[in-house]
Amino acid sequence: MILKRILGTAAAAATLLWTCAANATLYNFTLGGDYSATWQLDSHRTPDLIIPGLGFTYADVVGTYANAVGDLADVSFFHGGFGGGLSLEDYYGGTYLVVTDGPQIYSGTEDSPVYVAGSWTLSEYQSTGSYTLTVSAVPEPATYGMLLAGVGLVGITLRRRRSS
Repeated sequence: MILKRILGTAAAAATLLWTCAANATLYNFTLGGDYSATWQLDSHRTPDLIIPGLGFTYADVVGTYANAVGDLADVSFFHGGFGGGLSLEDYYGGTYLVVTDGPQIYSGTEDSPVYVAGSWTLSEYQSTGSYTLTVSAVPEPATYGMLLAGVGLVGITLRRRRSS
């Protein structure tokens, strides 16, 4: 009985050590309304162009962009003091697909932004378009590992209680 308890505890500890801490490193961005686009950004990626107090740009972001020549766009996020929102520029066509005003979509500094998951209403810069931007974190595999470890521990505990 004591050996079973020691082995069970060791297995649980090994499972928890194996799973490591989970951090959302990938974010899904979905822009809807008068223009539609979807893309993903890694939270650890350093912006390609940084303008402190104004915003930052990621070049060559792979995604699905309506009316774009290809699947790449330069994605810019603007500081709230500069009108907030974002812009998408067609990488191959060299034209702006959409430029919006609205809330600031990130926290932190322009050289180390942290995205805020949620949904925002944006408006077309100097025009009448309206949009909704949804930002959601994509869980890492370690998150699922911790979930399975937790469910396993609950199952082991229930089995022990039944056998007692």
